[in-house]
Amino acid sequence: MGTTLTEQLKNRHAATWASVIEHRFVRELTVGSIDDKVMASYLIQDYRFFEVFLSLIGAAIAQADSLAAKLTFGRFAGSISSDENTYFTRALAALGIDERQFNQPPDTLATAGFKAIMQEAAGSGSYAAILSVLNVAEGSYFEWASANAAPLPENFIHAEWITLHNNPEFTAFVHFLRRELDRVGPEHEALCENFFRRAIALEKDFFDSVY
Repeated sequence: MGTTLTEQLKNRHAATWASVIEHRFVRELTVGSIDDKVMASYLIQDYRFFEVFLSLIGAAIAQADSLAAKLTFGRFAGSISSDENTYFTRALAALGIDERQFNQPPDTLATAGFKAIMQEAAGSGSYAAILSVLNVAEGSYFEWASANAAPLPENFIHAEWITLHNNPEFTAFVHFLRRELDRVGPEHEALCENFFRRAIALEKDFFDSVY
């Protein structure tokens, strides 16, 4: 077992974690072979919970127990509100997805599930619960993006989605999330386990759903 709570949670759910970071979606994305229809489906669904994700970061700012942590979350909120949001609009436009096409498909069960668990964590009043979801959502992306950092695919739609999740600022944020969960989580281990387990299962379901 790992010595920190984050390591322990990852070890307990190692098979599901590995199925996410080694998923077919990741393999095809990182070599630039993913079908445009699959990528469009993925981006449409992923962008659907962008607003809820921002609310989760807002809840982290509210629940964090130090000014330094609040500032770190605030900087991250600013970053994704600019860089990541701009990527979504550029990528969807490049794939020919207009507003009607974006709104037409319903949320998948995985998308609805992610919205629900983010809302649940945000509304729980628990910093540990929020950190558990964020460590899955951001930590799993960091791992697959870091493992596939070079050479980057030629298409910016693929390349920028990788670099958004392995650049120095994002790397520092993921390490911050781990330290915070390892600091506050042990007193709420059962709660952390519950949110972590459900969140990593949803990550796998989300990747599966785009096919």
